[in-house]
Amino acid sequence: MNDAVITSVAEQRKLFANYRVAPNVYDEALTADGQVRPTWQRFCARLEQVGLAGVGQRADQARRLLRENGVTYNDVGAPQGPDRPWELDPLPVLIGRAEWTALTEGIVQRAVLLNAFLADIYGPQRLLREKILPPAVVYEHPGFLHPCRGLTPLGGRHLTLYAANLIRGADGAWCVLADRTQGPSGVGYALENRIVISRTLPRDYESLYIERLAPFFITVRETLRGLAPRHRDNPRVVLLSPGPRSTRYFEDGYLARYLGYALVEGGDLTVRGEHVFLKTLGGLMPVDVILRRIFDEDCDALELRPDSSLGTPGLMQAARFGNLALANAAGSGYLEAPALMPFWPRICQFLLSEDLKLPCSPTMWCGRPDDLRQVERELDNLLIRPAFIHQNLPPVDTSRMAQVQRQQLWQEILAHPHRFVAKRPDSRSTAPTWNGRELAPARLVLRTFGIASGDSYQIMPGGLCRVADPESSWGESASSGQSSKDVWVLSDGPVQSVTLLPRSTTAVELRRSINDLPSRVADNLFWLGRNAERAEAVVRMLRSCVVRLTSDLEPTGIADLVTLIGSLPAVKQSLVAAKGNGKIVAVESDSDVNPAIAKLREQVFEGIFNPQRRGSLAQHLHCFRDTATSVRDRLSVDSWRIVNQLRLEDALPPTPANARMGDVLLLLNQVLNLLAAFMGLGTESMTRSPGWRFLDIGRRIERALKILHLVRSSLVEAVEPISSLLEAVLEIADCSMTYRHRYLASLQLAPLLDLVLVDETNPRAVGYQLNALSEHVAELPSDSGLSPRTPEQRTMLAAQSALRLTDVEALCEIDASGKRMALDRFIDGLETQLLRLAEDLTHHYLTHTVAARQIDTALPN
Repeated sequence: MNDAVITSVAEQRKLFANYRVAPNVYDEALTADGQVRPTWQRFCARLEQVGLAGVGQRADQARRLLRENGVTYNDVGAPQGPDRPWELDPLPVLIGRAEWTALTEGIVQRAVLLNAFLADIYGPQRLLREKILPPAVVYEHPGFLHPCRGLTPLGGRHLTLYAANLIRGADGAWCVLADRTQGPSGVGYALENRIVISRTLPRDYESLYIERLAPFFITVRETLRGLAPRHRDNPRVVLLSPGPRSTRYFEDGYLARYLGYALVEGGDLTVRGEHVFLKTLGGLMPVDVILRRIFDEDCDALELRPDSSLGTPGLMQAARFGNLALANAAGSGYLEAPALMPFWPRICQFLLSEDLKLPCSPTMWCGRPDDLRQVERELDNLLIRPAFIHQNLPPVDTSRMAQVQRQQLWQEILAHPHRFVAKRPDSRSTAPTWNGRELAPARLVLRTFGIASGDSYQIMPGGLCRVADPESSWGESASSGQSSKDVWVLSDGPVQSVTLLPRSTTAVELRRSINDLPSRVADNLFWLGRNAERAEAVVRMLRSCVVRLTSDLEPTGIADLVTLIGSLPAVKQSLVAAKGNGKIVAVESDSDVNPAIAKLREQVFEGIFNPQRRGSLAQHLHCFRDTATSVRDRLSVDSWRIVNQLRLEDALPPTPANARMGDVLLLLNQVLNLLAAFMGLGTESMTRSPGWRFLDIGRRIERALKILHLVRSSLVEAVEPISSLLEAVLEIADCSMTYRHRYLASLQLAPLLDLVLVDETNPRAVGYQLNALSEHVAELPSDSGLSPRTPEQRTMLAAQSALRLTDVEALCEIDASGKRMALDRFIDGLETQLLRLAEDLTHHYLTHTVAARQIDTALPN
């Protein structure tokens, strides 16, 4: 053999110096005597060229790419937070072409079998009549949906997208561990893994002739298009997601963007006359196909689960009338029941007249007397799990239970034997994994995917591999702390590049009017603009405070700083200091630092870093990221990268109170730059559609409200001298340079109010925001026949008229109470108009299918 291909014994020792293959375990890369398997030899030879240090560098690069792309797994309740970074090992799993061909035949047969099973169990039920399947396995299973009896899906296909979890035993043979049939997850993560690993190992990816994934996704689109009952040339296909709190939400958005489908939630759809429609700003748009990512029972609150709001009432009726294609058909989740595993060989013979090519992992259903007796004999070393619950719950390992616990479990099994299945611990294969220092074996589960194609199924050449430490739990879910691997299927020769862009022979109608934006998406974009502007306003206020805290302050400067800090929503002014007779009264302190300054600094840090403090920067950024996640499929990749960087917890040590003020100032500058970059990309990259308008409307409303709040909290109460406060207001409003160009160094109140309130040429002024808002509301979809002007247009006309007719000099006058009450009343009137505009837009265009949001400024007095 060629020495350039076969790694030498010395090279193997260097790469696998501390790698130990466990006894009676099949290792994907090494034989029992430590030799590299033929499939892995070329890859290991290339790894030796970079060494362990190079593998570590590639692991870091993959981690950075995943973090930059914001790839997460939403694990609600996890100690590290719901958005857990997706874990990817830098070394793929390699499978040879011959082995993969044989494996594919078994997966295809299984997918065909499962589809035929659904057709029978929801149709003639020959399996029950011929006693191939016990009635308890069907009618005791909550996943068997009685409303689906007699419902034939469009095209007769129950199972469109299929996934199988496979493990390899000690003999090297693959078997099926579990089936995933209701919106199976992982296909998007498999694609992202491939993209990342191909970038971290580009030479290996090109030289080893790896089968591409794009043909699989081309088939996905062709199959879903073929399911459409109408509009076959260009049907409307949507991806129905449970929403941002789902564990699979990243993947939902990723797939929607990649496949070119609208990402929708249950509230975005409605059923009218046995047809399904998408609710948009331009009206109701017919939906032909739904790629379903929600569980069966959540599809329809009318027929399946009354307390679920994830689906759309009437969906089953539309499917029953043949007006909607569901992929997968409702009721397919029944196939995930572990209780079915012992019956698949007989079912295959009965339905297909064939032997099962890909065996199932040996499973005992306690509803069968022989299996129950076997479970009793081996109870001290079994894995017990519910027979019908199909979520990714880890089994109970009886070998780790006390004798009393095992007896209690046995009594539960005896009481309801049909509700339990048992398995012997399996000997899953291992593969080399980077543990941060060296290569170590980790046991793996391979998830493969199939898509219906004609009368058969096309299998993705690869899949998603999950790996776990040999001593970890037996959980099958990514939420159990497992990492992932890419899967490379090696071809015998060069692989042709394939593009997902279709070669359409039918001319597509040209379109520029984009009023098909779902109203929920418009709502989220509206709040994305508001949350971004809120965060920016808080940053500018905090930055002004930090700048003053890092300079020498006279007592008058401290008083101004108290005024500024007291205007922050996150700070209670009573905790900062009290102003009495022109002096600062501070809490006594043994510190060498001025106690008033120390207290102010403490409040500023609270306003920046405390996520529990209402109105803090940390809370605003969390709201911003949360809203951006809801419209991730509408944001460009560059925009999302910026969103992903806006995390205070990543910018400073875990104890930010110990950070220096100079570091905090740099952090605030960085956050401000990122927010400006995000809005700049949104302005320059989005088409001038209703989505962009609602994003900018939210931004303009919030900017105007924040300017009004700044002026009210700083200038309504008359203080002397006023010059330092005027300078702070100009700085926070980002108008210092413009003011100096116009008025040089003469700081006076009237020109300042004119600049930040009235001036319609100043992008930071309230007048400029009102002009922009007026233009936006004039372009929103409306029924012009109802009224010459919409309520939003009338609100804007009133606000603009009030601003243009105001007497700035009169706003500066101080009354007997020592306050500028005319200014206060003027600001109150404009705030009322702006909040009314937000309310009118919400009632007219936006939905309330999501949690209620805070629509007022809600700033403390």
